[in-house]
Amino acid sequence: MCELNGQSFKNKRDLLGLELAAYQSSNPMGKWFSGVKKFIPFGGYVKLVQTTARISFPKISSDIKDPLSHKKMVPYSDPPSMEDVDSLYEFFDRSTKLVVLTGAGMSTESGIPDYRSPNGAYSTGFKPITHQEFLRSIKAQRRYWARSYAGWRRFTAAQPSTGHIALSSLEKAGHISFMITQNVDRLHHRAGSNPLELHGTVYTVACTNCDFTLPRDLFQDQVKAHNPKWAEAIESLDYDSRSDKSFGMKQRPDGDIEIDEKFWEEDFFIPDCQRCQGVLKPDVVFFGDNVPKARADAAMEAAKGCDAFLVLGSSLMTMSAFRLIKAAREAGAATAIVNIGATRADDLVPLKINVRVGEILPRLLNVGSLSIPAL
Repeated sequence: MCELNGQSFKNKRDLLGLELAAYQSSNPMGKWFSGVKKFIPFGGYVKLVQTTARISFPKISSDIKDPLSHKKMVPYSDPPSMEDVDSLYEFFDRSTKLVVLTGAGMSTESGIPDYRSPNGAYSTGFKPITHQEFLRSIKAQRRYWARSYAGWRRFTAAQPSTGHIALSSLEKAGHISFMITQNVDRLHHRAGSNPLELHGTVYTVACTNCDFTLPRDLFQDQVKAHNPKWAEAIESLDYDSRSDKSFGMKQRPDGDIEIDEKFWEEDFFIPDCQRCQGVLKPDVVFFGDNVPKARADAAMEAAKGCDAFLVLGSSLMTMSAFRLIKAAREAGAATAIVNIGATRADDLVPLKINVRVGEILPRLLNVGSLSIPAL
């Protein structure tokens, strides 16, 4: 039983319905949103709702790390307002074939740094390795794998945020038709989702010459076996960059850790492909490389075939991501973005919400089943 101004309601869904009706009655031209005063178009919107069953969502587990403990990595934003929650709620409720694209803004809430935010790696002058640099230079390969080996333990210790868990709940309840992620950390998978990994994953190592792959944990074991002294030294280091024992180590995106060159050995040995002796690299689309065609085509097909496209935690600065929301919009889909700070598509979308994903998505789960019957 819920109460508002002394009036009783059977459940939160009835209460939310009253709140939405009151809000819409005060806006006779339709639903208008804060920040970007434009109407969300859902052409010919008709939705049939099965009312004999209700969808319930699991509570967010209390053992998941509080994303706000990583405030230094996540840019500041005001908490989501009730209008923000209502706007995103309606966006979900009106869609029947929703595609979601996620970016680094979700991973920062789990303690994994990003590149482009005000607190990201680019702000300190860091430049990620390029595909071309990795392939042509054994020194670059040695530097990459030495740093990546050092960062793996901390990278894999990151836990899914409340945003990951809430998104998985929405997906399982049937409110998301297809999910795409730019992230390579598999936090979505650990939360129970199975998105298309647009840029690959660091959890797999692949040969650049043939189609051989192996799990990253197995590759880590091989690196350790070939470089026992290095591995022992790395595992004894202090990851706190303020410590005298940190040796200049700083956590970077995608599992990389920055280490002063004098602390990694010139004879650091990198295992090669056991099938063709080719060069091994993480199965990730490095800067300067292209998303594999089959993967890019699958993402584009989903974008063109949806009726709504939602971006969560991405600035959309990479063309591989920006082209998806652009294609969805051109195909007539409703579009929205939840991200702290400017994005490449701000001028394209009617709904932009400038908040943390991990703060707004769980609130959707607390206000109803996202299946309010259409009147």
